[in-house]
Amino acid sequence: MEKIRELLSRKGKKTRSMQMTISVSFTVLSVCCMCFLGVMLYQQFTKKAENLTVENSRQLLNQTTINLEDYLRNMRRISDAMYYTVIKNTDIGSGSLDDSMTLLYESNKDKLVSVACYTNDGNLVAASPIDTEKTEIDVTSQSWFKDAVGELENFHFSKPHVENLFDDPSYRYYWVVSLSRTVELTRNGVSMLGVLLVDMNYSSIEQLLDKANSDTSGEYLYLMAPDGEIIYHPKQNLIHMGLYQENNSMAAGYEDTTTEENFQGENRLVTVKTISYTGWKLVSVVPMKSFSMGMSGMRNLVVLLVALTVFAAVILNQMVSARISKPLRRLNDSVKEWEAGNMEPDIYIGGSMEVEHLGKTLRSTVAQIRQLMDDIVVEQEEKRKSELDALQSQINPHFLYNTLDSIVWMITGERYDDAVFMITQLASLFRISLSRGKTVIRIEDEVKHAQNYMNIQKIRYKNSFEVDFQIDPEILDGCTVKLVLQPLLENAIYYGMEFMDGEGEIHVRGYRKENDVYLEVEDNGLGMPEEEAAELLNGKERPHKHGSGVGLVNVHSRLKLRFGDQYGLIIKSCPDEGMLVQIHIPYTPYTAETQKILESGKYSQSGKTMSDGSKTGDTGSQEETK
Repeated sequence: MEKIRELLSRKGKKTRSMQMTISVSFTVLSVCCMCFLGVMLYQQFTKKAENLTVENSRQLLNQTTINLEDYLRNMRRISDAMYYTVIKNTDIGSGSLDDSMTLLYESNKDKLVSVACYTNDGNLVAASPIDTEKTEIDVTSQSWFKDAVGELENFHFSKPHVENLFDDPSYRYYWVVSLSRTVELTRNGVSMLGVLLVDMNYSSIEQLLDKANSDTSGEYLYLMAPDGEIIYHPKQNLIHMGLYQENNSMAAGYEDTTTEENFQGENRLVTVKTISYTGWKLVSVVPMKSFSMGMSGMRNLVVLLVALTVFAAVILNQMVSARISKPLRRLNDSVKEWEAGNMEPDIYIGGSMEVEHLGKTLRSTVAQIRQLMDDIVVEQEEKRKSELDALQSQINPHFLYNTLDSIVWMITGERYDDAVFMITQLASLFRISLSRGKTVIRIEDEVKHAQNYMNIQKIRYKNSFEVDFQIDPEILDGCTVKLVLQPLLENAIYYGMEFMDGEGEIHVRGYRKENDVYLEVEDNGLGMPEEEAAELLNGKERPHKHGSGVGLVNVHSRLKLRFGDQYGLIIKSCPDEGMLVQIHIPYTPYTAETQKILESGKYSQSGKTMSDGSKTGDTGSQEETK
């Protein structure tokens, strides 16, 4: 039974942890999956954002290149119009280019700073809007003039520089990009070479590129010459002051594609696009850190989504695990109720098919165990009755043998009066002893039986000891097992009075203490050590002398079998100070009902309360039955 309870208790403990196990397992799995999906999602978003940024940068670069080439193409159209419409159709020996050149300038003055035409040896032919040259200016030494001379039909674009050819009455200085080309002049019918100069306003190019660099995400565009010299940069002033550096010299060798580089510890993507007509290179720079700057909001969104998903998964896992484990908890509560001592628990049957089957099986097991326990109780009671009958059959023949032996001895010695008295006492003794087959009698009858026994023994031993009975009248109507005092008195006579020489004393006392009754037999005999006295109830009887052979263990066993393990004999003894043997039994008024209960041997199993309020049972025998 204890093993079954231990097993069920272990099952209960496992069931109690099932909800936590399921919840934690699914929660950990959910968190891992959500984190994995979150990382994958974030990486995909990062990759998409990176590709989108690179694509936007490439589109911006392409669009800026188109705008810049359109601007330069317009400058070329202006140059072509001046050359093919005016210069080729005018003989500078007889006509002037000033009016036509001024008209052309006025039509495009928002893009131009000046237009001028020189002969091959550097003499000014015409200029607009200002035709007054600065003194000590040698145009033949300037790069735009040198690049154009000798290369007919070729266009040459100079680097940005300050226009320094003409005296401006307003004393203004203009940054220009010069477009120069070799042209064919006609003077008095004679052809000669000259140079056409168109100074474009650099601020137009700067505005166009500033507009492209209006984005503040970190990427920017700059323009450089084929040799790497910077034409335009959004931080050009800082570069001139030495406060900022650009990797333009390295970028000059890049092909027209996207290249990943590390400059001053910063990773960046550099895309190069060559401008038509000029050979200039427009460079787009995208720092890698700009990708993460744009993804901070997306990262927070992904983290929030993962957190919300995990929270929802935890709640869902709790609900699912509770739904799964609830039937098992209810079944476990039923097992706990059974473990607590309720032999008819209400075993829960419900939940899933497996739990329902387990409940039905457990309910069937409980019913079978209960039936087996009932069978064991019946078997134990039958065994008790058999043991009591066997013990009783042991006592009567031995005592009768000894008593008849004494009567024969008296008759032989012609002590007829003593023999008659002894036979009378023996008849009374046996009448009480038989008690119509009852094993439970009144204490009053047990005391009278003991008195008859001692009257017989006193005659037999020629009054070599004294006996007195001090019995409290209130216990006389109580119940006791018969023949419990006689073995104690027999033990006191044979082992206590043997060497007393007429000084022996035997005291029989009976009293009630709360709900218990104590019957005592005390002698002033030799006694024995306390350790040896304690062994008398453990089956180590002293050697039989003249008695019935039915000793203290017999009485002790019958009392425990009838009343329970907490009752029986108590022995107190010291060497040369005699021995005290106590009978400890519950006080139970003698009625037909209590006598029937005690006779059936169910006293120790019953929880019934007697009329005086005392319990009729004890827990010790219940444990024994189990």
